[in-house]
Amino acid sequence: MFPELQILHCYRTFYPESQGGLEQVILEVAQKTNKCGVLTLSDSPVNLKLNGSLPVIARKRWFSIASCCVGPGLLVELFRSKARLLHFHFPWPFGDLSYLLAGRSRPLVVTYHSDIVRQRLLGALYRPLMYWFLARADRIVATSDNYLETSPVLKKYRNKVKVIPLGISEQGYPDPSEEAFLNIEKQFGRDFMLFVGVLRYYKGLEYLIRAAANQPYCVVIAGKGPEADRLKFLADELGATNIYFAGFVSDEEKVVLMKLCRAVVFPSHLRSEAFGVTLIEGLMSSKPLISCEIGTGTSFVNLDGETGFVVKAADHLALRKGMDDLWSDPAKAEEMGRAGRCRYEQLFTADKMVNAYQKLYQEVLLERGLTP
Repeated sequence: MFPELQILHCYRTFYPESQGGLEQVILEVAQKTNKCGVLTLSDSPVNLKLNGSLPVIARKRWFSIASCCVGPGLLVELFRSKARLLHFHFPWPFGDLSYLLAGRSRPLVVTYHSDIVRQRLLGALYRPLMYWFLARADRIVATSDNYLETSPVLKKYRNKVKVIPLGISEQGYPDPSEEAFLNIEKQFGRDFMLFVGVLRYYKGLEYLIRAAANQPYCVVIAGKGPEADRLKFLADELGATNIYFAGFVSDEEKVVLMKLCRAVVFPSHLRSEAFGVTLIEGLMSSKPLISCEIGTGTSFVNLDGETGFVVKAADHLALRKGMDDLWSDPAKAEEMGRAGRCRYEQLFTADKMVNAYQKLYQEVLLERGLTP
């Protein structure tokens, strides 16, 4: 354990084992906050200083059920930790239990990333613990007003909910080499439609494949995940030779893909997708967006008709129309991309997010009678 920590982020996965959008957000906040660290679970337990400065404590993950990682070593480290404020990222039922057993009633900030959508039976069993956990939070952070207004759980705690949009830092991305550009262009060409993310059930990728099958433009699906085999089978079944599965891509490759694509397509069709860091990356890269209306932060990031198109969820024809419009009108795509870049600079930089969290930490500590 790192004894100098004052604020400790707790989440079920983190770098270097997992590199999703949520992990990226935690990294942005933690590495820019003084005396901050991360406690997580991993297949390979380790204590390290990520990027040379951010303390990361990973304890053994025993198993996972319905995406809930479990490892009793986390309770031991949490109890031993001298951190004065704990920042948990929801949903993670084992995290709730860990705070109950080892949190020692310390100040608690909870970032509420998503409702529990799919696991109805397990969700019903978990609900009493969830309400206990959220009731004890000093502050609950929603990532958009959209999600606050449409989440039945968040509405119960409106009096202590603070909205802080997610943000990313342009400086955190590499400057790609000429060789990287040549390699990506050789594989996929230019002006393709791009999806980047983990291939999960709620990403709506089956609708993207059906929408894009045998259209005049290419679609690149970058990422890996549990839905990969099913999606590849669907593309083969449809004879969709214009769809490419790039697999896991490095940060450098992702930057190149963003620069070479015509538009970023984000077809998530369920509320499990609460925000979408990939959408912010698209704005940052001056690319138009296509997303679905699911009542979450995705429609806060992407403004319909301004930074791209927001289309009906789970509707491959609506997705196709959005892609067709941007394919046939490059000038419109560029105009929406420029508007997206402005929106990124106004709302979604890492500095804006980090400053808001640091202010929130100070407020919580002061309310508890502790010196920030």
